[in-house]
Amino acid sequence: MEGDDDIEVFRLQAPVWEFKYGDLLGHLKIMHDAIGFRSTLTGKNYTMEWYELFQLGNCTFPHLRPEMDAPFWCNQGAACFFEGIDDVHWKENGTLVQVATISGNMFNQMAKWVKQDNETGIYYETWNVKASPEKGAETWFDSYDCSKFVLRTFNKLAEFGAEFKNIETNYTRIFLYSGEPTYLGNETSVFGPTGNKTLGLAIKRFYYPFKPHLPTKEFLLSLLQIFDAVIVHKQFYLFYNFEYWFLPMKFPFIKITYEEIPLPIRNKTLSGL
Repeated sequence: MEGDDDIEVFRLQAPVWEFKYGDLLGHLKIMHDAIGFRSTLTGKNYTMEWYELFQLGNCTFPHLRPEMDAPFWCNQGAACFFEGIDDVHWKENGTLVQVATISGNMFNQMAKWVKQDNETGIYYETWNVKASPEKGAETWFDSYDCSKFVLRTFNKLAEFGAEFKNIETNYTRIFLYSGEPTYLGNETSVFGPTGNKTLGLAIKRFYYPFKPHLPTKEFLLSLLQIFDAVIVHKQFYLFYNFEYWFLPMKFPFIKITYEEIPLPIRNKTLSGL
């Protein structure tokens, strides 16, 4: 962007899988987040969002292939930037609201940072894992998803001197609750030639009911198997940063929240940029 351009920054939010289910997941506050930009010099609009490259289900659970010992993960994520803002998509069941105005210089700084962020954080992680819902409870694992990218970007813009409006902003978070996790190993140590075959079988047995595109009868049976594993037997196997962990689950087991996280405060020392 031209350095003296004024770039309007928009918060974008819409229900996950709106293209397939409309506002259904919006009623559960399961939302996808993105950022919009508008150049006042050119009038052009742009959208930037951090996507799971192979859809949310594939990023959250693996494929079990008969010819492979280890689960096959498609959990890559990346920031995508493209021209245009689909106003109808964001406004109809979600949010399209201006949150700041930045200079072209700030935008260009942000673009360099996004490229670096894209190269260092490449895996999508759905789950937040905590010891309990209580405030201040131990956090075992943090999610790494679209909302976290939006928050990182807003914070970086504030570091560059952007001043945000006083607007309430809420984000979806999906929590698992467990006791202290147990490290199990990486793919090689669990599923390799000298791996733990009993443990490997237990992990694959856990993931089996999460298969996509099941007929109704098999889907209902899978739900019962998931309930039995997670709620009755209080077990969950988490794959995080190439490593497998065992979570001793505890009440309330899982929770979806729509939490307010305020927009950041600008770094006044850089406000002249």
